[in-house]
Amino acid sequence: MDTAVHETRRVASFERLELLQCGPDAEGDPPLLFLHGAFTGAWCWAEHFMPYFAGAGYCCYALSVRGHGASEGRDRISLHGIRHYVEDLAEAIEHIGTPPVLVAHSMGGLVVQKYLEQAALPAVVLVASVPPHGLMPASVGLALLKPQLLTELNALLYHGRASVDALRQALFSGPIALDRLTRYYTLMQPESPRAIWDMTFFDLPQTWRMQVPRMLILGAEHDVMVPPQQVQASARAYGTEAEIFAGIGHAMMLDAGWQRVADRILHWLRAT
Repeated sequence: MDTAVHETRRVASFERLELLQCGPDAEGDPPLLFLHGAFTGAWCWAEHFMPYFAGAGYCCYALSVRGHGASEGRDRISLHGIRHYVEDLAEAIEHIGTPPVLVAHSMGGLVVQKYLEQAALPAVVLVASVPPHGLMPASVGLALLKPQLLTELNALLYHGRASVDALRQALFSGPIALDRLTRYYTLMQPESPRAIWDMTFFDLPQTWRMQVPRMLILGAEHDVMVPPQQVQASARAYGTEAEIFAGIGHAMMLDAGWQRVADRILHWLRAT
């Protein structure tokens, strides 16, 4: 793997939405496009994954859908639904020009599943993704096992605030350096209630309409947001097997074991 430092930069010609790029221009392999989950933005991939895969020779992009990261629409985020995020993904893919491999986390995984109803992709990696049957089972489980955490997440959803410790419980498997946790906390943001309701009831993937590509479906042992059994249900829906990583929480691209996850994705990409 190339050990050179790869700069992550914003694609200036893609103005309305934040699209980050890192690594060499695409040549043989399809580029990689990373899609974030709820309450966050493209920055979560720039921390580790984009430099890692750029070092492996891949042209990497990461999108912030409208209202997230540095994309436009933060002041109107409550108006945005999953279909709007799908539109943003389609616009980014068109701008890239070559159908990319999608690596999508949590809410981003559901957005990719909805995109597959209308277009094909060469391959998809779902990382702690919302399953095709939606958020309801995971939400009920969280309400029973960690009701205070669910209350705090609802406060973040509707009021834009939650405690630092709630962030740690929601995203990480164990202790994390306070300076890192605080930095992530400052980067977190409110999510659209409309999008959450879409992922719970109103805009779930219609799997019979999808053009299902090769899929790698990954989950985390200590994920309280999308528990392993929900990841396994996703895999069954798409006729494959889930892989669950021990000792990792929901933020699989940021937690201490992130490189094990990246190594597995890289091996899968190179083997197919």
